[in-house]
Amino acid sequence: MRMPLNVRTIALAAAFFAALCQPAFAQRDFFSDDRQPQRNIAGGFDYYALVLSWSPTHCSSSAGEDDDLQCNRRDGKRYSFVLHGLWPQYDRGWPQNCRTGRRPFVPQQLIDSMLDIMPSDKLVIHEYRKHGTCSGLDPASYFRLSRLLFRSIKIPDRYVNPFETLYVSPDKLRQDIARLNPDLDADSIAVACAGGGGGGGRLREIRICFAKDGKSQPCGANENPK
Repeated sequence: MRMPLNVRTIALAAAFFAALCQPAFAQRDFFSDDRQPQRNIAGGFDYYALVLSWSPTHCSSSAGEDDDLQCNRRDGKRYSFVLHGLWPQYDRGWPQNCRTGRRPFVPQQLIDSMLDIMPSDKLVIHEYRKHGTCSGLDPASYFRLSRLLFRSIKIPDRYVNPFETLYVSPDKLRQDIARLNPDLDADSIAVACAGGGGGGGRLREIRICFAKDGKSQPCGANENPK
């Protein structure tokens, strides 16, 4: 039986993760911050945000209609959380499109190697140019670290490929992930939703924050605005 959706619950369905979130969580620019000068120096950042997108939300949107690679798999399976990117962050704000001593070129072989967890060649290229250049790492090292951190996160079975609607609160989602990943700091997981009617919407992504040495750390103001 379907449970009524209320302001304290989010619904995880086979086709989408519907959510009623606080207004700040529903805004597309939820993580933006204009108060931090953008220094944009490669390697000059405070922490990483590992961004995991909820694929069913993308696939239920107009952008996903023609996205056969991500949304129309031929093996009968579906993506759940996929790697959106690994973003160098300031404590408030973030760098982007940093200058490096080399052209931000991502070889096709490297692009192809990422498509199992990051199913868009354009996204792979975009993520390195905008975010990877600010890590101070070359493309191979950046995506190697991205895969390592992505693979280090265990996703509870109920969220991997659901075939029925589930209702959980954002806090419950964070707790479920933290319970299965005891090395994560309690404040290192943030949940964000795409906009929707009535102040709610669908799950857009979760962000998990790491120090430069790869250890879990609390997220900054980008993920936890006041």
